[in-house]
Amino acid sequence: MEANMKLATVEDTVEYRLFLIPDERRDPEKHKEILEKSIERIMTQFAPMLVSYIWQNQPFNLRYKPGKGDVPAHIFGMTKFGDNIEDEWFIVYLIKQITKEFPELVARIEDNDGEFLLIEAADFLPKWLDPDNSANRVFFYHGELCIIPAPRKPGAESWLPTSPPTIPQALDIISTHWEKVVASESIRAAVNRRIRGYPGQIEASLHRAHCFLPAGIAAVLKQCPRLVAAAVQAFYLRDPIDLRACRVFKTFLPETRIMTSVTFTKCLYAQLVQQRFVPDRRSGYGLPPPSHPQYRAHELGMKLAHGFEILCSKCSPHFSDSKKSLKTTSPLWASFLKSLKKNDYFKELIEGSAQYQERLEMAKNYFNLSVNRPESSLAMSPGEEILTLLQTTPFEIEELKKEEADLPPEDDDKWLDLSPDQLDQLLQEAAGKKESQSISKEEEEQNYDLNQVSKSMKAFISKVSTHKGAELPREPSEAPITFDADSFLNYFDKILGSDPICRFTPQMHSAAGAGTELKLGGPGPQESDSDDLEEEDLDCLDSDDDSDLGMQEPGEEASLKGTLDNLKLYMAQMDQELAHTTIGKSFTTRKQAEPASQTTDTKSDEEDSGAGEPVLAPVDVDLNLVSNILESYNSQAGLAGPASNLLHSMGVQLPDNTDHRPTSKPTKDYCSTSDPAPC
Repeated sequence: MEANMKLATVEDTVEYRLFLIPDERRDPEKHKEILEKSIERIMTQFAPMLVSYIWQNQPFNLRYKPGKGDVPAHIFGMTKFGDNIEDEWFIVYLIKQITKEFPELVARIEDNDGEFLLIEAADFLPKWLDPDNSANRVFFYHGELCIIPAPRKPGAESWLPTSPPTIPQALDIISTHWEKVVASESIRAAVNRRIRGYPGQIEASLHRAHCFLPAGIAAVLKQCPRLVAAAVQAFYLRDPIDLRACRVFKTFLPETRIMTSVTFTKCLYAQLVQQRFVPDRRSGYGLPPPSHPQYRAHELGMKLAHGFEILCSKCSPHFSDSKKSLKTTSPLWASFLKSLKKNDYFKELIEGSAQYQERLEMAKNYFNLSVNRPESSLAMSPGEEILTLLQTTPFEIEELKKEEADLPPEDDDKWLDLSPDQLDQLLQEAAGKKESQSISKEEEEQNYDLNQVSKSMKAFISKVSTHKGAELPREPSEAPITFDADSFLNYFDKILGSDPICRFTPQMHSAAGAGTELKLGGPGPQESDSDDLEEEDLDCLDSDDDSDLGMQEPGEEASLKGTLDNLKLYMAQMDQELAHTTIGKSFTTRKQAEPASQTTDTKSDEEDSGAGEPVLAPVDVDLNLVSNILESYNSQAGLAGPASNLLHSMGVQLPDNTDHRPTSKPTKDYCSTSDPAPC
């Protein structure tokens, strides 16, 4: 990957790039002009969504980036989303919509984890796609997620490179073969599921609360609500040096406090509420008793005041006046304001009204921050913005106090507390599962089928496991794993040599029973180690040629019959030896009533195998499996453990154990002594 296209190295940061679809050879200056014009159009068209959005750390931004090496000139943006992951997914939604509204643009987005869109859709990715070959393959075009595939065979598709494509190659492929590179429906659905709530999700992510704040902060937040994020972060990440400025407040005096309504994001509100903090007595920010009905409002206001004071203490009140006149000097403001009116940003507010002016000031702040971005030497820090607003925005404390009676109600913050059922529901939604209907716990317990546990375990055992892990039987519609028994036996013949004691064939397997376990070995000085096998020995497992396998010669039929008789004799001897032990009592057996017609045959078999020996009842494998898993699950006492982890990985959810009575028989340990819970 190109040096300047490497992954974002800053933690919790997302980077996004917008490229022009290549057509005719453009002049570099013309290319730059087109990209810069596109930036203005994008930021203006999406302004109604972005103006009032409260970002956790940094806002969505776009700037022109010149070409370097094989990477052409493009539009670049980087946002540090911090603790609020919703900011990152909102940017994904924006990028998707930008490519839909501007069809000449192709977008690419990644964060410090790499291709996080592929991580979101990991359950549906093709097997060939992994982090080593995913570079420059994932793009948005025409509002759809595209993944440039790799050729199945070198040279099979002339338009697909055998190695990960470069950016110019990827843009050329997308422009000429767009329909062939659109990601599968399941992959697109996984990504769209994560952003399906936008833009309505923006309003749902907000929380409004009453705060007892200094009047200056209330006036600042009216003009620029996004500054609440900087204040919360300043308080949340405070250090002892920051708190020195809060011993005696110089900017926001506690005597000017009023009750007002503040809009947070849920992430910011949770960060502020969960912080335990006792203010310095010299600050003047005393708190009422916790039983006071407005204790929460006083506490939130005190914390916010400390955050704003910390921000203002980090800048000089006499900073350069050139920073204060940015919004009046840009020629783009008139066209930007016209576009806002066209997109119904002001809704039906009367021009000149108080609410119209508030939205106008918010638009000006957004314009300075995102559209008419100043040079870094002129960019204002949050503290400088606050001081500028205090100096340029007149406010009357008495007028603000009159508004206390008409404050909108607070939002309920019960979402801070999650019940176990709500957590399970969130996890299921994150995994892409939906409950078709709400089922009570009583109905769930009554309708629960324990056969599901045994069926899932059997399906798990029949799956394939490799050094990369085991395949889990999540979907019942999956095709069963096929097994070539002849190739497998031929493989063992090569391991054991030409003269094993017995050759175990599929016919013997059916005669002995599927649950029989044998150890095969042959005499001789030579021993074979599976680690030392050559490739030709391993190829027999994947061979589709059965012409020399499974073919019985006429002379082998007598040998096969003798081998089967010997096998039955071995099994009878093993049963006789086990009959004198107590191991059989540790398993639950099936009680089967044999028909009278089989009595004579049974007696004759007993005489042949040894008179007087008891006949062992067959073990009920399913019942033993389920009972041991339930005992292990019960011993976990609601915590994570081997039984719940294994069943959950297979998509099996056991209902809660409401029976607290002790079990009728003691728990038996069928595991190793190092495992405290039964299997």
